[in-house]
Amino acid sequence: MQTKFYTPHVLLQEFINCIMVVHAEMNTGERVVVCYPPTPQHSLFFYIDDRIKVRKEGHTGFILQPRSVVVGLQSSRVALDIGRSHKAVRVGFHPGGMYRLLGISMHEMIDGSYDAADVFGNEMQHINNRLQEAGSFDEIKDVIEQFLLMKVKLLKRALPFDQAMLELLRLSGNVPIEQIASLACLSLRQFERISKERIGIPPKVFARLARFSKAYRLRENFPLASWTSIAHECGYFDQAHFIRDFKEFAGVSPGIIEKELETVPVRMQAAMRL
Repeated sequence: MQTKFYTPHVLLQEFINCIMVVHAEMNTGERVVVCYPPTPQHSLFFYIDDRIKVRKEGHTGFILQPRSVVVGLQSSRVALDIGRSHKAVRVGFHPGGMYRLLGISMHEMIDGSYDAADVFGNEMQHINNRLQEAGSFDEIKDVIEQFLLMKVKLLKRALPFDQAMLELLRLSGNVPIEQIASLACLSLRQFERISKERIGIPPKVFARLARFSKAYRLRENFPLASWTSIAHECGYFDQAHFIRDFKEFAGVSPGIIEKELETVPVRMQAAMRL
């Protein structure tokens, strides 16, 4: 599995965290299904080779995804059938970044994935064609950057809230919400309201999701690390809160996650940068 991260163009850095290009060729003829738990990051995905299929929690069937997909925050994990040739791009947004780009309430996008052509129009077909013609990771990145740079002039203005939530994410949720609200120059009630609009969820839930996401990614990166050490590293003060967050966001206990990660050939979040 090849993965390359790009720091976005300087004009994109205020609302985009990174551009990640990944390519994984499956050696087996069998379908590869991996579980993908929630992350505290809105994303824009482009599938260059095989289009993935998604099965949401509580559903039995997989749904084929479009070539390019806008993804809101997910409250539960999904199963991904990634096909035999998984070549894709993920644009990861800073907190509030997708709201600034689209001007749509992020609360309305919870657990949603949308065909990017419905959001951005016919230009998506041109972008997808150019991605399939690109001969290298660098060329793929250039196509994505050129598309995003055309959108900069449409951005909604930044607020102190956005920088405050970026700080909350940087600290993996381990900071009092009152302190983050103060950084945002907002009362707690205003902070809650704006968080639902620009992020999609209340700030306390976002903080828990950020902490859980760090723990999950640590497990993917360091499979020999104990859950106790991971919980301590991520700021969990007791095992009960650690297990509660895993059951809420991953749908299963840490022990089940451990067994699942032993069998999957591709780890989807190990290389993620938040």
